[in-house]
Amino acid sequence: MPMKQALGRAVEWFKLPPAAKRAVRVDRAGLPQRDPGLERAIDEAAGWLGRAQDNSASRDGGVAVRYSLITGWGTSYPETTGYIVPTLIAYAEWRGDAAARERARRMLDWLVAIQLPGGGFQGGRIDSTPVVPVTFNTGQILMGLASGVHAFGEAYRAPMRAAADWLAESQDPDGCWRKHPTPFAKPGEKAYETHVAWGLMEAARLEPDRPYGDKALANVRWALGLQRPNGWIEHCCLNEPHHPLTHTLGYALRGILEAYRFSGDKVFLEAGRRTADGLLGALREDGFLPGRLDSDWRASVDWACLTGSVQVAHCWLMLYQDTGERRYLDAAMAANTYVRRTMDPDGPPETRGAIKGSFPIDGEYGRFEYLNWAAKFFIDSHLLEGRIRGLWT
Repeated sequence: MPMKQALGRAVEWFKLPPAAKRAVRVDRAGLPQRDPGLERAIDEAAGWLGRAQDNSASRDGGVAVRYSLITGWGTSYPETTGYIVPTLIAYAEWRGDAAARERARRMLDWLVAIQLPGGGFQGGRIDSTPVVPVTFNTGQILMGLASGVHAFGEAYRAPMRAAADWLAESQDPDGCWRKHPTPFAKPGEKAYETHVAWGLMEAARLEPDRPYGDKALANVRWALGLQRPNGWIEHCCLNEPHHPLTHTLGYALRGILEAYRFSGDKVFLEAGRRTADGLLGALREDGFLPGRLDSDWRASVDWACLTGSVQVAHCWLMLYQDTGERRYLDAAMAANTYVRRTMDPDGPPETRGAIKGSFPIDGEYGRFEYLNWAAKFFIDSHLLEGRIRGLWT
């Protein structure tokens, strides 16, 4: 390591608060042997999301973007609050938890209150600037609005339609969204916006006479034009397109698999399998999935992006359901177990049940942070695993 880089790291280490230093030491000692099990882990993660809502620095009904060992609780994040809504609704139904259901409604009411005049939603945190409508964020919030119509009724239909109409009208003829990119990521086309297409699919299920479904599938077809024969997808990262995060690869893959379930077109299933199989090749026996991968599905880093791990696990579970191939279930269970073992189910309330950005915690994704979307995808994947294994219905 060059002397200047080593000196910089030494200065950074000196400035870290004791809790961050302690967390690094614990993680660098290796993956803990503890495993809280599926049910307790889901409950703890849901409990942490509730505390993230209650402790958001903006105190508005949204969910704090993160808890940082360096800066504490963040302000609310509209994008991820949007797709946390269906997760909390599903959790509430599973547990019969009325309080979790009401939390989801409070999130929805906040999102409706901040919807921009044209129907879109801002990028970044609630206190981020500039405040401009962004394609990706709107698509994620659309998922929450659609689930709100299912769970709570007509009060959320008009906001859902407005968001879906804005996405449909702003799409380019080839299916790509280029007009309203986020100002908080590297410019350029994003294949992972198939996750936006999924939001339109959810709206289409409620509004089948509107063009939402056709627009959604057009985007996924556009994205598949960026897929290589080995399943690799170009333009699939926030900032490093040649070494994308498993997080954004997970976004892209989920949208492709949802397109298959929405349309029944096996082109989407086979495309999804190509990408899923590439990711399978990067999985270690212990469930570790490298946080960044290159175009040959080789590790680019030595840390795991825990969000991406559970997103990909969820996709493998879906493929097990759709194909019956046991290798997908085995891979998903290994990845879920790995992430579950990184959870501290007994620590202080700020971190108990939370999911880190990276493991070890000083990996580059969400460094020294516990992310609200990591907990969301963790719950989703574990609920589905439990259903598949027959642990609950």
